[in-house]
Amino acid sequence: MQDKIKRIVSESIAVKTAVLQDEALLKTTDDIAAAMVAALKNGNHIYFCGNGGSAADAQHLAAEFSGRFYKDREALPAEALHCNTSYLTAVANDYSYDVIYARLIQGIGKKGDFLVGLSTSGNSINIMKAFEVARAKGIVTVGFTGETGGKMKELSDYLINVPSKNTPRIQESHIMLGHIVCELVEEQYFG
Repeated sequence: MQDKIKRIVSESIAVKTAVLQDEALLKTTDDIAAAMVAALKNGNHIYFCGNGGSAADAQHLAAEFSGRFYKDREALPAEALHCNTSYLTAVANDYSYDVIYARLIQGIGKKGDFLVGLSTSGNSINIMKAFEVARAKGIVTVGFTGETGGKMKELSDYLINVPSKNTPRIQESHIMLGHIVCELVEEQYFG
């Protein structure tokens, strides 16, 4: 059993090493943080969405912005779009699960906001539909995906495509890169 544990840890390290060596991915991460700081200074909001484990990661990252990361500071306007179960179940029941995020972005999103979608495959229909609405409204889209970027690649203004096809390893790197964005935004916004 310990050999299996070591193999899993080694796989996680290998993916993170690939991220570390990907200069374009590191630059994109830096660019996202800088653009988010500018948006926040303009009074815009950051929204997060995902499904399953990626929904949990979206909620986690939103909390880092609206709560705190390292610094005791004022809250930043960020939220995960799936936390209102009454809304979620009503729209999924009355319309379709495919539009749960799109309808919410249509209702609350405004030009200059950010929509961050986490999908290991990059093919989550509900996130793609939300990105389409976001684009039409002038909302910046950030896709956190796996290696290929999936269909979200074409809908993302910024793409963090983790160099892996293994869902748990992708999600581990999503949290790492999400934490990096949080730390950079917090440092740059609050000085």
